[in-house]
Amino acid sequence: MKKRFITSVFVAIFLSGFVFAANPNPMALAKTIDNLKEAFKGESTASAKYAAYAKKAKQEGHNNIALLFEAASKSESIHANNHKAALQELGVKTDKVDPKFDVKSTKDNLQDAINGESYEVSTMYPEFLKTANDANVNIATISFNYAFQTEKKHKELYKNALNQLNNSNENSLAKQYSVCTTCGNTYDGPAPNRCGISMTPKDRFVTIK
Repeated sequence: MKKRFITSVFVAIFLSGFVFAANPNPMALAKTIDNLKEAFKGESTASAKYAAYAKKAKQEGHNNIALLFEAASKSESIHANNHKAALQELGVKTDKVDPKFDVKSTKDNLQDAINGESYEVSTMYPEFLKTANDANVNIATISFNYAFQTEKKHKELYKNALNQLNNSNENSLAKQYSVCTTCGNTYDGPAPNRCGISMTPKDRFVTIK
């Protein structure tokens, strides 16, 4: 009995040391969990918002821009699910999200999308990635990086769409988008053989057209 007790204590101490070594910054870990929750809420809202923007674009006759919004909506839902999965791996449940946003003209909606993506690329995800790295939470780092790399592409796609809209040249915009189901990476055209972010094969992409 005594030997078994000593062994149990040794194992407990060993595991505690391992957890501490894996997560040397408890405050960063707690902040990473908060960031995952915020990102899940933000991406869930973005997915719903872009779906609504796509519907508005169709109503206004901007079919090619509607396709872009539909592809982005799918992409953001993948990001949200990745963040949710990361939280679940950390033993944290996600709250139900009630998206709130305003739908305006397609031109205004594109500018709103550009503003949102710009914030995520310049501020939000870089900060979230740094904290996740400090906490050594690899699954959060991967999820944040997938979103970060994709949002950079979304920003440029939206900027180009707004520019073409302003120049009455919407017909030059893509009529098909390919979305990676692993990371949300979005291509304005057919999918490559492998995703440029997650190396996912093309047969696991979703086509929006």
